[in-house]
Amino acid sequence: MFAIIAPGQGSQTPGMLAGWLRDPEYAERVRAWSEAADVDLVHLGTRAPAAEIARTEHTQPLLVAQGVLAYEALAPAAAGRTVVAAGHSVGELTAAVYAGVLTPEDAVRLAAIRGRAMAAACAEAPTSMAAVVGGTETEVLERIGELELHAATFNGPGQIVAAGLTENLQRLAAAPPPGATVKPLAVAGAFHTPYMESARQTFAAAADATAFAPPSGPLLSNADGEAVTDPDDIRRRLVDQVARPVRWDLCLLALARLAPGLTVSLPPAKTLTAILRRQHPELAVLPVATARDIGKVHARLTAATPTVRKEEPAHAGV
Repeated sequence: MFAIIAPGQGSQTPGMLAGWLRDPEYAERVRAWSEAADVDLVHLGTRAPAAEIARTEHTQPLLVAQGVLAYEALAPAAAGRTVVAAGHSVGELTAAVYAGVLTPEDAVRLAAIRGRAMAAACAEAPTSMAAVVGGTETEVLERIGELELHAATFNGPGQIVAAGLTENLQRLAAAPPPGATVKPLAVAGAFHTPYMESARQTFAAAADATAFAPPSGPLLSNADGEAVTDPDDIRRRLVDQVARPVRWDLCLLALARLAPGLTVSLPPAKTLTAILRRQHPELAVLPVATARDIGKVHARLTAATPTVRKEEPAHAGV
């Protein structure tokens, strides 16, 4: 058994698809996904500057497209193996492909619809997000509640992301919880909060019109870290996640209980790799930074070695 973890918004980098698109077959797939999603993924993944790919409506399908390209490349090595899949925020759509729940084309298309809907919701009120690092969870949550903010993402101990009105986030930064620091995030709005309700409704309509299949292996939900097996439940959770907190901490706890022999951190891999190593150093993790790293994954899975973490190169997401 091995696992994959798929990143969410904020991990994108300019030129992130360039290495993949040198393969004519992958280039053809991306052009087809672009047409289905009504977004130029080739341009965004090769020539677009950082500011352009940082736009919510561009970032989300771009990240899912890269994760699904890795899926295509990993398919031969994954054949016959149990795969545990988990994704952070929009990365749950990528994870759903690895679990056999969604087709690659549907996942990219849904990511584009989700991104456009969330971008539109961001225009409804002046909102944003900020990472609250340190402090005790109880005091952090109390302070967030006092300021009428929302705890939008739980990445692990001492890593909670607050979201809400920009003026209230400024008050949080000016007077943080005891022992904590507040770091504003460069995002368009308050994701994973009730401010995204209009986006949730738009995404729900698209998800309802999309076929969801039973998962072929454990698919961990952002709602509570549980492995979900019913296609309708998976659909509902993916829809609700748009306006509800991401419990990545619980996903990682579930992953640790399952104890896969290897966890493959999909590109862009740096952020999720660092979080996993910090919270569960007992798990072997191999980050996929570029298309070239796929060969390393094939080799590790073939060897089924438990010593991956000691051998991997320092540049690959440390």
